[in-house]
Amino acid sequence: MVSTGKIKSVDFYRKIPRDLTEASLSGAGLSIVAALSMMFLLGMELHSYLLLSTSTSVIVDRSTDGDFLRCEFNISFPALSCEFATVDVSDVLGTNRLNITKTVRKFSIDSNLNPTGAEFHSGPVTHAIKHGDEVHEESDEGSVKLNAHSFDKSTHQYPILVVNFYAPWCYWSNRLKPSWEKAAKIIRERYDPEIDGRILLAKVDCTQEGDLCRSNHIQGYPSIRIFRKGSDVRTDHGHHDHESYYGDRDTDSLVKTMESLVAPIPMESQKLALEDKSDKTAENVKRPAPRTGGCRIEGYVRVKKVPGNLVISAHSGAHSFDPSQMNMSHLISHLSFGMKISHKMMNDVKRLAPYLGRNHDRLNGRSFINHHDVDSNVTIEHYLQIVKTEVLGKGDHRLIEEYEYTAHSSLVESAHVPVAKFHYELSPMQVLITENRKSFSHFITNVCAIIGGVFTVAGIVDSILHNTIRLMRKIELGKNF
Repeated sequence: MVSTGKIKSVDFYRKIPRDLTEASLSGAGLSIVAALSMMFLLGMELHSYLLLSTSTSVIVDRSTDGDFLRCEFNISFPALSCEFATVDVSDVLGTNRLNITKTVRKFSIDSNLNPTGAEFHSGPVTHAIKHGDEVHEESDEGSVKLNAHSFDKSTHQYPILVVNFYAPWCYWSNRLKPSWEKAAKIIRERYDPEIDGRILLAKVDCTQEGDLCRSNHIQGYPSIRIFRKGSDVRTDHGHHDHESYYGDRDTDSLVKTMESLVAPIPMESQKLALEDKSDKTAENVKRPAPRTGGCRIEGYVRVKKVPGNLVISAHSGAHSFDPSQMNMSHLISHLSFGMKISHKMMNDVKRLAPYLGRNHDRLNGRSFINHHDVDSNVTIEHYLQIVKTEVLGKGDHRLIEEYEYTAHSSLVESAHVPVAKFHYELSPMQVLITENRKSFSHFITNVCAIIGGVFTVAGIVDSILHNTIRLMRKIELGKNF
């Protein structure tokens, strides 16, 4: 058997008897400093071990989230009426989706972006608007031409005032003109304004009465408004609720609608208009007219992952627009691509905040204003370059998948009706952020290195300090003798 003495001979840590050791004040101080240094360095190493480090690389896009991308937006237009505001999407593959309504909502706002009512509903469009084939004769006019003064007087005088806001240069206004004048003549013969006094058909030339048209938020021509005189005259400083007419524009349809408006009103009453009780057919062609000239558009669209355009503009299949009067200034409250990162997810990956979210919604809160008095016919364009960012955790576990973008915007003069255009293009590359955790063995190795290194360095310093003190004492003793 191996003797105990032989086993002790391999001891790396041989002990010195305590009575042979000498304690010193300098050694005690240095030991305290060494212990504090160890604790500080161990804390720093533990923090470094627990801290997540990441590496960033750029690779070819390997998306697994399908061929479509969700675009979410909330944009306010202080000078674009919800009556004509539309959202269109097109791309290089030939996709062309016009007037998207299923996933888009519109709310009327004033020039200060404050909401003025509930959600604006455009209503279903069942067929193309029918126009009459009458040939207009200049001398055969049945409607009354109004200016600002006579308009205000008429709204207070007649229970029902139907006004055609038109522009002489407008193609659709000219198509409506013969039917409108013929229908006005028929209604005037059946319901004489001087005797019956329940309804009046009138017209306003918006090229001559610009202020009057703007005060009624007329942006497309022709716009047929139905004004009702009721209790609101006494309670709202003379304000008149009114509706927009979107039905057929042939003579028979116009006459039928006017008669349905007059029917519920007693002939002898010219002071109070009762609520319209016309049939459902007439209701489908009338909707509340916008009280203000602005619109907030929010919602989302799904677009293909190819270069394309998201266009917000004024559009109608039976109205004309004056480009010089269209102002597409807007404030972008929110614009993002891909699924929105939830607050819970962002809290779970808070350690990744420095690497995420900086360009996820780069245009949020930015306004793009066209000073209408200086510039006209101005299209506001935004060019967006979209890059996918993916964060992988331990074991290639996907933590976050988002789309970031850069944006460049400009104001461009256009010969056509101005629009707000968002041109987007996806990069074929994606940014890959990978979490890197330090191994526990690396942590233990560093801990041992800290303890051994500090202990060794402190021992060397103590030895140098101790020998220096002894040498100085010897020199002093040599001087005394």
